[in-house]
Amino acid sequence: MIFHVVPLDDWLLAPDRPYAPRVLVNGGFIPCTADENEALAVADARFREAVGPLMVLMIDERKLDARVRWEPAPQIYGRINRSAVAGMLEIERDTEGRALALAVWS
Repeated sequence: MIFHVVPLDDWLLAPDRPYAPRVLVNGGFIPCTADENEALAVADARFREAVGPLMVLMIDERKLDARVRWEPAPQIYGRINRSAVAGMLEIERDTEGRALALAVWS
């Protein structure tokens, strides 16, 4: 399982298509983390200003259509087919936007 931090609105933008964030176009890959604690650190460092719910995609890399490379963190070289997403966790944040914990999202 690998993890990717995403604002919920971005994930819901085109639900009938594979997920392809701007970072894929700009950088050539989708950055991921190897565990939940790293995902919280990414959220805290890069998404404090994000408006609305912030999520962590739980991605089963065996089900991805795109290639994954570990350099040293996992990177997905292509779009994320939604069938590879095993679940989502919501990032609980304080009033300053700091990531505090992960909660099961339903």
